[in-house]
Amino acid sequence: MASQRAHELTGWAAGIAAAAWVIRQGAVGPYHLWMLATVIAGYFGGTAPDWLEQIPWRKNKRWCTHRTITHWVPGWVALLYAANAGLGTYWFCAPLFGFAAGGLIHLLIDWPNPLGVPILWSRHSLKLWKSGHADSFVVAACWFAAIWIADKLLFDSLHFHRALAFFDWV
Repeated sequence: MASQRAHELTGWAAGIAAAAWVIRQGAVGPYHLWMLATVIAGYFGGTAPDWLEQIPWRKNKRWCTHRTITHWVPGWVALLYAANAGLGTYWFCAPLFGFAAGGLIHLLIDWPNPLGVPILWSRHSLKLWKSGHADSFVVAACWFAAIWIADKLLFDSLHFHRALAFFDWV
């Protein structure tokens, strides 16, 4: 498992990328409220697979084994798909989309660890590193991806191309 802080930071990144998608779909709501809710929901989604396992009134007790049903990839993909289908129709689909994006990024950064995540019926791991050993790389990669996605969706990659042109000039 990546550290709690890594899940929080990648959740923010997922929320920003999801908000860019919500803006692109025109589902921002009054005063861009749903866009802001999408970013915040992305943060909570980034930590959700872990806290959804907890029994709130019983300290350190879980209702299910770690990395089982709350880390099931098809469930999070279905939630993202359903939220995307309702964007622009139902107000709650924008934050739900951010929540699902955060949950998927959580699974993505848990996947390289030895314990892995349940993809369909069995658990799968990339076995690239042990928990907490690549947090800086993972967080930086997620933020780079979020910025690139936002630039692509909102500005048709204008800033990315300008950055590449700058490095060509140097």
